[in-house]
Amino acid sequence: MRFAAALAAALVSISAAGGAAQAEEDVAAIYARHCAGCHGAGRLGGTGPALLPENLRRLKPSKAITTISEGLPASQMPAFSDKLDKADIEALAKFIYTPLPALPVWGETQIEASRVVHGLPAGDAAEKRHASDPMNLFVVVETGDHHVTVLDGDTFTPIHRFRTRYALHGGPKFSPDGRFVYFASRDGWISMFDLYGLRMLAEIRAGINTRNMAVSADGRYAMVANYLPHSLVVLNAKDLTLEKIIRVEDDKGISSRVSAVYDAPPRESFIVALKDLKELWEIQYGDNPVYYGVVHDYRYEGVPEQTERFPIRRVRLDDYLDDFFFDVGYQNIIGAARDAANGQVINLIVGRKVADIDLPGLPHLGSGITWNYGEVPVLATPNLRESVVSVIDMRSWRTLKRIETLGPGFFMRSHENSRYAWVDVFFGPNRDAVHVIDKQTLEIVKTLRPAPGKTAAHVEFTRDGRYALLSIWDMDGAVVVYDAESLQEVKRLPMKKPSGKYNVHNKITRSRGTSH
Repeated sequence: MRFAAALAAALVSISAAGGAAQAEEDVAAIYARHCAGCHGAGRLGGTGPALLPENLRRLKPSKAITTISEGLPASQMPAFSDKLDKADIEALAKFIYTPLPALPVWGETQIEASRVVHGLPAGDAAEKRHASDPMNLFVVVETGDHHVTVLDGDTFTPIHRFRTRYALHGGPKFSPDGRFVYFASRDGWISMFDLYGLRMLAEIRAGINTRNMAVSADGRYAMVANYLPHSLVVLNAKDLTLEKIIRVEDDKGISSRVSAVYDAPPRESFIVALKDLKELWEIQYGDNPVYYGVVHDYRYEGVPEQTERFPIRRVRLDDYLDDFFFDVGYQNIIGAARDAANGQVINLIVGRKVADIDLPGLPHLGSGITWNYGEVPVLATPNLRESVVSVIDMRSWRTLKRIETLGPGFFMRSHENSRYAWVDVFFGPNRDAVHVIDKQTLEIVKTLRPAPGKTAAHVEFTRDGRYALLSIWDMDGAVVVYDAESLQEVKRLPMKKPSGKYNVHNKITRSRGTSH
């Protein structure tokens, strides 16, 4: 009897183990079929973020189930409740919190080994292979077939088109003189392209899952913000050689993804928002000495000088910072978290929050713009969750007006020489609409629908502000050129899902009407 009982128990154990293995295989197949296309075959990220326990600390498992089932507002994450049953969704949520047997390593050895040199220019001599005004070129990112088109902003004629790495981040960065443009792909590749010679110069893989990058105002450095590994990578902007890897962690050793990095030219520093820590980092790249730390009395003890390269100043925050925007003087940061009730203003001089801002929903501050409303400097931002544009007085941080729109928006753009600001309706049934707002009356004066039924988004102006270029986000898409005064269509250029277009002059002069 004892033998029979033991045999039965063994068979139950084997059956349970087999069932668990089958369940694990089934959920892996579900992930491969529905998730891997965006989040990577190994959960290491792609067009979507990496899905690993280390990257999901801010997301409760119950919230993960809701997200898979209902989708995530203001993102490209769709709902799967119509494709998967409750058990499959719960199994999938559990699966993404399962640690990998070993996290992939992407450090100094791997980064340096990945570097590819296609042909760097000899010295500073500029070989120009086109007759276009280099300051009025547009770089158009076509995500539909992973290409970039270089567009003449005077004639609206493409002068060059080249293949890029997979899934570029929408916002390329430029060298201070506008000659070089840098691209970051979601899987970590940084590419350096010469807009004079129209050729790729060098590439290097700085991470496994990358968020964005920034180029220093002096043109010496590029900093790459990573979701995986939890790091910042500093590159030499002249040749993409590795300068330094900065581990992103607090003083207790808790690591974090990096939400974003941007350059703050007057401060000669990079400003870094962290996804999983309530901190803001300022990292100095200039040659002037930096003094961080605490002393009892500097008159007797002297000021503690930082001697390491790229020293970090940590600003403690009350909440996470998922997105932020600089004021015109780069003294204040206006930031928001995905689940916060309000925005916050952080003063970089004193290193703390100085005001709350009444910003509903999820403002897309990274796409905010500024102008003078009469004598009042204002910030205007679209909203990823609510059908509203918020206009904020940047002296009092008071909301001047909420402009109601036909749906949540993603991008907002203007130009110093234009009386209008343009904002898209990126989400919902009116995604084909773009509003034109008078900057002095704060009223919508016209709503354009350049391609009914197709998403219309992301406007960028020519160097002089006379024309506005708008994207139709579709495989059979286009860049549509409008007269910025009459609001009449001038030209239409067929393109493959042109996610964004970027004018060299407006970017390197840091126009108040575009993102930086």
